[in-house]
Amino acid sequence: MTVTLDQTIAHKQHTFWSRLFSSQTFWVVIAVVLACLFLSFTTDSFATSKNLYNITRNVTFVAIVALGMTFVIITGGIDLSVGSVLCLCSMVLAVTMHAGYGIGMGIAAALITALVIGAFNGILIAYLGFPPFVVTLGMLSIARSLAMVASNNTVVFQFGPDHDKLLALGGGAWLFGIANPVLYMIVLALITGFVLRWTRFGRHVFAIGGNEHAATLTGVPVKPIKVAVYMICALSAGIAGIVETGWLGAVTTNIGNGMELQVIAATVIGGANLAGGVGTALGALVGAALIEVIRNSLGLLGINAFWQGTFIGGAIILAVLFDRLRNFRQSD
Repeated sequence: MTVTLDQTIAHKQHTFWSRLFSSQTFWVVIAVVLACLFLSFTTDSFATSKNLYNITRNVTFVAIVALGMTFVIITGGIDLSVGSVLCLCSMVLAVTMHAGYGIGMGIAAALITALVIGAFNGILIAYLGFPPFVVTLGMLSIARSLAMVASNNTVVFQFGPDHDKLLALGGGAWLFGIANPVLYMIVLALITGFVLRWTRFGRHVFAIGGNEHAATLTGVPVKPIKVAVYMICALSAGIAGIVETGWLGAVTTNIGNGMELQVIAATVIGGANLAGGVGTALGALVGAALIEVIRNSLGLLGINAFWQGTFIGGAIILAVLFDRLRNFRQSD
């Protein structure tokens, strides 16, 4: 039986549309678009340039950390410490610069702190067999406590001789009036997408999440890669902490409090599977965008902000339900 060129093209088109409509990320994008359209018509303040600027800037901090979390969740792990790591790295940056060191030294100290924490988490999980939930839950408390010790639980708002440089780094808009945090988010998303899609490291990450035992048998260096993904996740929290410090212009020990839940929610809503083996950079971004649109819409519609957790939690449950239904259809 011969297959014509038209049949081949038709099959590819059918496969493309089937994949698209079965993609959770696609439907989250649709939800974000519909929500934005609805809010644009029902409120006078949503579609204003100031509000859209604030939304795009606010979403970046969760999105940047969610990009790192995507690596961890693809391997079947989880990191509950990212909010506290963000806080500690922000405080290390602030205290270092407050002591008179330049912005370069402050950023280096913050990033090294993040990498050390990520390596510590990864080694306990990969080499000693500790459950990721337990290790990162412990680090959530440790990192927050260290941030309090570093600052004596005070607000740091003076950043030494490079004070203005730090504020420009996080609060400026160097290109086409786009907020700097958004530019950083886009660059990091492109890097994440490239690594996951086109590199051997990315393929190994998916292999570990798909079947860790099989990955080990095929020669994948499972333990070093697990350490690496926790370092990447902590590094993303450190980067977000640096950017957020420059945006806020001050650091308190409450910064990043509860952020881990928003980050995990963004990743799962965007299509990542907590069981491992599934996740994309785009999914992390659109998941974070949906959470921020929900948060922003509550105030504009006059809904009590205390409902935010209900809406976000409902979105997580719907995302998991969507994944279960998709797997059920594929198994038939």
